[in-house]
Amino acid sequence: MLTRLLSTFFYIGYIPIVPGSVASAVATGMCLLLYENTFAYIVIFVMVTVIGFIVSGEMEQLEGKKDPNCVVIDEVSGIMCAFFMLPATVPVVITTYFLFRAFDMFKIYPCNRIEMMGGSAGIMLDDIVAGIYTNLVMHLALYFKLVIGNY
Repeated sequence: MLTRLLSTFFYIGYIPIVPGSVASAVATGMCLLLYENTFAYIVIFVMVTVIGFIVSGEMEQLEGKKDPNCVVIDEVSGIMCAFFMLPATVPVVITTYFLFRAFDMFKIYPCNRIEMMGGSAGIMLDDIVAGIYTNLVMHLALYFKLVIGNY
C-alpha cells in the first residue's frame, strides 16, 4: 500500500531499533546530496512535507494508535528543515543531526503541545518545529563561531 510505503519512508520505519534515528540519518544523506542545489532541496522538502501530511494521518488510522513509531516521514521533513542553508561540513552535519534528534525526542515547547493535536498535523508539525529550532540554533552557533572545526 502506498500510504505504508511513503509514511515509513520506504519501510525504514519498520527497522526494529530507533527507526526515527535511522530515517534521520538517511535523510541527512539526502540533504547532503541536495546541498548544492537549493531549488531541488526546496522542491523535495515541499514534496516530502505535503506527502507526509497526506499519509501520516492515514497511517495513524491504519495502525490504530497515535503517532506510530513506524511513521518516519516526519523525521525526514524535520531534518530537511534542520539542514536548510547550513554548510555541509563534518562538524556541522554531526552537530545538526544530534541536535535535531534531541529536539525531536525531548519535545521542547511548543512541540509538546503540537504533538497532542493528533492526526497528520500532530505527527508532522512537531518534527518541523524541531527542525526549525535546530536550524536557528545552528545558524546562531555558526554566527557566533560556536561550532568546532572549520565550517
